[in-house]
Amino acid sequence: MAAPPLVFVAAAIAALAIFVLVLVVFAFRRWWWWRRQRRPLQAAAEASTPVAVQEEDIDRPLLSENRDDHSRQSNYFLGSSVGEPSKIQSNRSNISPRSHAIADTGRTYPDECCATQGETHVINIENDTSEEFRLGSTLRRTSPAKLTTPAQKHRRVSGDDYHNGSVPLKDSTYHSSLDLEVIAGPSHGISCSRQSSRPSMLPITLGRVPPSDLVLKDSEVSGKHAQINWNAKTLKWELVDMGSLNGTFLNSQAVHHPDAESRHWGEPAELAHGDIITLGTSSKLSVQITLQNQRVPAGVGMASDPMVARRSGKKLPMEDISFCQCPLQGVEHFGLFGIFDGHGGDGAAKAVSKILPENLGYMLSHPETKERVQSCSDASDVLRYAFTLTEDAIDHQYEGCTGTALLIWFDQNKDCFAQCANLGDSACVMSVNGKTIDMTEDHRVASATERARIARTGQPLKDGEVRLNGLNLARMFGDKFLKEQDSRFSSEPYLSQAVRITKACTAFAVIASDGLWDVISTKRAVQLVVEGTERYSGDSASAAKVANRVLDEARSLRTKDNTSLIFVDFDILRTDPCIAK
Repeated sequence: MAAPPLVFVAAAIAALAIFVLVLVVFAFRRWWWWRRQRRPLQAAAEASTPVAVQEEDIDRPLLSENRDDHSRQSNYFLGSSVGEPSKIQSNRSNISPRSHAIADTGRTYPDECCATQGETHVINIENDTSEEFRLGSTLRRTSPAKLTTPAQKHRRVSGDDYHNGSVPLKDSTYHSSLDLEVIAGPSHGISCSRQSSRPSMLPITLGRVPPSDLVLKDSEVSGKHAQINWNAKTLKWELVDMGSLNGTFLNSQAVHHPDAESRHWGEPAELAHGDIITLGTSSKLSVQITLQNQRVPAGVGMASDPMVARRSGKKLPMEDISFCQCPLQGVEHFGLFGIFDGHGGDGAAKAVSKILPENLGYMLSHPETKERVQSCSDASDVLRYAFTLTEDAIDHQYEGCTGTALLIWFDQNKDCFAQCANLGDSACVMSVNGKTIDMTEDHRVASATERARIARTGQPLKDGEVRLNGLNLARMFGDKFLKEQDSRFSSEPYLSQAVRITKACTAFAVIASDGLWDVISTKRAVQLVVEGTERYSGDSASAAKVANRVLDEARSLRTKDNTSLIFVDFDILRTDPCIAK
């Protein structure tokens, strides 16, 4: 009598087993179909992107909800119509010094640029018998030159698309320091610093838990969220997302893998001074990049000293930034030297020292623009345009800086040309065959030329008034708040005439911040350089010793301001095979 119930139980167990088997087969077929659909996409991604190592929950953030609409693109437009003024539109709230990108306007110089050589204002020293040249007025602006500049956006990095110019990387001493500071989020205030010259300390890992180099106690940050490393090939710091779930953003633009659930690494993105990195939604890091040293060619000496306050005897905070790149990165036969003297901090000076050379480099890397400058012996429009783009790119409301940039280039005959653009009271003086040439204009409020310019705005200065809103400068980079309040402030640069230096000329230049010129005249500076070159003749380090000799004079005269100077010896510079080869 017990058999029938056993038969029913066995039948039920068999039916259940069949049901489970059907479910397993169905699930397997669905999984197999999904794998076949996903495999091509996964293979394509793995071909170009490293795969993040799968780990336990340590790599998974506490919050994993999807985040949308983080990516935002800034638009930058430069007017390209002939005869139409350039219009620059930018979103300064999230712009970085790198993302000011020069748009490809398709502009070219007008054909008549070279038709009348006399209008290019080239000074030929050999044909002039005057004792001294003083370029005391801003050149009259000719018809707008149409510049052709290559487009450069916030882009992923590819080693093949980078052109380093004529300096082999093995001959370069281009080092950089990186400072990261958390400016928003639960870990606000912590920081981390690294140097490109110490590869053993790299890369820098950003994450929620040790052993990350920068530990952020943020529930939206993955255990290993992102990584920063130095690319020795492109000479740039690069940020890469390590397969985080809540994403990594650079200046509000996503740099993580499109499929956040895949845990694949993103592609490297270049970092620049002033960038903002966002991990998830709340943790934000500021990026500060400083060039420790660049390749200084033969014939160039650089020296600086923050100096000391007379009353306290303590060193002043250093706000001068010096720049030397010869040849200009990516542009053969061109070099750039600059002094940027900050006020209210060194942030604006650092930003301008980064952006201005990049602007000039990208513009001159276009063959047509480069050839026009060399054939016309004039770079005034290129310099003016680069200054305008740089001013628009920086977002410094309450600090600014001077800008003095000396651009040099060599033509087909190996003759050298030098032309200067400046804002503020940092100055450049040249000596060619014993004749002194002032290459800059003083933009202090007290100077006669600046008072005359201000008077033309319809708001003349009162007698004895030597400051505008507390500043003794009327032209500078930055100080955006003051410029919005008072239209008498300007960022329109003074442009010198181009100076031609032939092989028969003896020539040099001194570029310095106002700490030097406050206590030493241009005539005295030239005299010190001449004496120094005679004293250190034949010394391989003569340029550096000459620069320090001039700096020592300012120190002995107890200048009250930061002092930086660059000495450029064109006699030796012309023989440097890396520049005028």
